[in-house]
Amino acid sequence: MTKTCIFTPMSKRIVFLFSHEVQPVDVTGPASAFAQANECAGLSDFYQMEFASPHGGPVISFSGLPLHTQAVADVRTDGIDTLLLGGHKPMGTVDLIKETSAKDWFSEASQTARRWGSVCGGSYILAAWGLLDGCHVASHWRSTRRITEDFPEVKIDAEALYVSEGRLWTSAGVTAGIDMALAMIEEDLGAEIAAAVARHLVVYMRRPGSQSQFSEPLRRQTSAAAPYATLINWAKANLKHDLTTDALAEQAGQSLRTFQRKFKESTGQTPAAFVEDIRLDRAKALLSTGVPLKTIAEEVGYLSPAQLSIVFRRRFGIAPSMWKTVHGGRG
Repeated sequence: MTKTCIFTPMSKRIVFLFSHEVQPVDVTGPASAFAQANECAGLSDFYQMEFASPHGGPVISFSGLPLHTQAVADVRTDGIDTLLLGGHKPMGTVDLIKETSAKDWFSEASQTARRWGSVCGGSYILAAWGLLDGCHVASHWRSTRRITEDFPEVKIDAEALYVSEGRLWTSAGVTAGIDMALAMIEEDLGAEIAAAVARHLVVYMRRPGSQSQFSEPLRRQTSAAAPYATLINWAKANLKHDLTTDALAEQAGQSLRTFQRKFKESTGQTPAAFVEDIRLDRAKALLSTGVPLKTIAEEVGYLSPAQLSIVFRRRFGIAPSMWKTVHGGRG
């Protein structure tokens, strides 16, 4: 049975459109962020969500998770605040592109929605529907070449986590949809609520849209980190050296226990997580230049290329060699 939503003057209606083989996190990730925002803001009806598909009923996602939907014919196109299209696996993408009812409905709804766009490879579908001509967009890194080749009139940013261009919002792969949702929440409810949502979801607040899809989780960049600005700059300039928590505490002139507590309070990270972030950030920059992995490992403070590879793969789910290939590094 479809839930009936009663909208208040303050509420914002969010509609997700998707079909079979949708990447479920493209829908559930942003939806969870919006739902959590309601709780954090103490406004149970602020964001109200609807889930639509071409024909309604249960939609079987890529993971096998069924998602209940309404048919687009039963979903009003007026009064939508945010309209988002999820990314799909290849067969689902092809099939949804062919769904005339979905195309017509989305085209009409996007004309009046305050914000509209896509998550992950959903931008390919929008481009195929002719809705992104001349637009600057983001997409999953696996889709960017296809979009460039098939739709040269679309300006694709292969690096960005998400792109906001007027009313159009598009994000890169999967969890980048959460980053985009956090940016929308910040726009609607302020940075404090967005940060609270990020904490509840145990994600980093907040990665800017311009950050690379492969970049490390960005530390919260607030004035609270100011007491350690000098230490942070020193650590970045001395990646080869001993950057254990003991060494950082000594450099900061604090006892180990005090340093651990205050550093995490100020930056939102443990000292060890911070060091891993800055080392991997530098490693990625060097990989893009084609510097040999052995040299990179030495430069950023790892004992061997193998150790760097283990940490890199654990963080990004991709080997340094593959990252180099994706980003055009040589050597």
